[in-house]
Amino acid sequence: MRALLYEINTRVLLRSASERLGRAATLDDVEDALLDRLAAQGFDWIWLLGVWQTGAAGRRIAREIPELREAYRRALPDVTEADICGSCFAIAGYEVELEMGGEAALLRFRERLHRRGMRLMLDFVPNHTATDHPWARERPQLYRHGGPDALSREPRNYLRLDTAEGPAILAHGRDPNFPGWTDTLQLDYSNPDTIAAVTGELLRLARLCDGLRCDMAMLLLPEVFRRTWGTAALPFWPHAIGEVRREQPGFTFLAEAYWDLEWELMRQGFDYAYDKRLYDRLRAGAAEPVRAHLGAELAFQERLARFLENHDEERAASAFADRHRAAALIAYLAPGLKFFHEGQLEGRRKRLPVQLCRAPDEPKDAAIARFYEGLLRLLKAPTLREGSWRLRETGQDAIVAFDWSAPELRLIAVVNFKDAPARYSLPAHELSGNKVRLLNPDGWRIEEGGANELALDLSGWGARIVELSRRP
Repeated sequence: MRALLYEINTRVLLRSASERLGRAATLDDVEDALLDRLAAQGFDWIWLLGVWQTGAAGRRIAREIPELREAYRRALPDVTEADICGSCFAIAGYEVELEMGGEAALLRFRERLHRRGMRLMLDFVPNHTATDHPWARERPQLYRHGGPDALSREPRNYLRLDTAEGPAILAHGRDPNFPGWTDTLQLDYSNPDTIAAVTGELLRLARLCDGLRCDMAMLLLPEVFRRTWGTAALPFWPHAIGEVRREQPGFTFLAEAYWDLEWELMRQGFDYAYDKRLYDRLRAGAAEPVRAHLGAELAFQERLARFLENHDEERAASAFADRHRAAALIAYLAPGLKFFHEGQLEGRRKRLPVQLCRAPDEPKDAAIARFYEGLLRLLKAPTLREGSWRLRETGQDAIVAFDWSAPELRLIAVVNFKDAPARYSLPAHELSGNKVRLLNPDGWRIEEGGANELALDLSGWGARIVELSRRP
């Protein structure tokens, strides 16, 4: 079954609930109506972003960096210090924030999801911790160290810290392409003690949820770690995922993945990995690279998480503009995990930095909302949930098309992925013996089709869904 995932910024959700209730809100205050709506829309997974404890150091750093403060003002012109709660990826402890109700409230929230047929996904940030995580002072040997020369040469990448073992210079977490994240410290995956400690945390988290979205999962791969730090890491993912699956065989792992390392992470045990390649090609706006990507082996595609936005990317309504609907049809009618971000369904346009815990008020874009309502209805169809998929050969540069087939029903999605009109024809032999209906995603209007060759006249970035059902 192809699942649907919905990402929620927990801190923003609870801030809004607090304002509504006139008191501090916890996970117990998340309204049943929201969960009922998400279940009715067909979502299988709810990803609560940012439930873990952050610290004073992360909040201080988030408030000091001028570039971040400018980003806050763009997203939230009336931003206050109270709105800046620090990055939810600078984790000071894998304990549910007490202000959210703690672990007990999280487990009750998970049970509420289960009663509605949904599952809970949480964050796991294995590459680094916050600078004020207890390990930094109590177990500094778990981190990457540097010397005075490194601190002098790369002040953005190292931090001097007093620890239980005396003063130390520890590295900030980073990837090989950018300076360090100054609110974090880099864990050392060449150290077996680090492997054991992080695996222990992972096992504990897995008892609180049904799946984990693993932040920057590729940074722990031995070759990537070597490229970043000059030392090969010990293998982590096969061991750690294996340990979790021994306790919970059905547990789900989603990798945030870049640099074409999705398949390698799948080989190491991940169920799904981000499909950033499709996202980038859809952003570029050319059909041929999109078709080439969708020509990969189906076994690989079924394990890709397709998205048009998330907390790291620009809002889809802004990023894709007039090709928003065309890109959404390609991304979400392809096989794999369908990944949606809160606000996407309403057409919000302001991306919120993860350091903020209040979102701006934005009006709903009624046209985008109607589009997603129709798309979610379509995605609930058994043909798309359980049927077989294939990419169609179109013979046209601009057209991306594919079939979904089940015993009694076949759906053909045809998308014109350019800004000029195009025509695409289905031959009579494909229509013979079938009742033909056309679904126009522009308002989801239903049109009757003929039994002869079907010519689809598509506007720029336009699409049709052709439904073929066997005649009695």
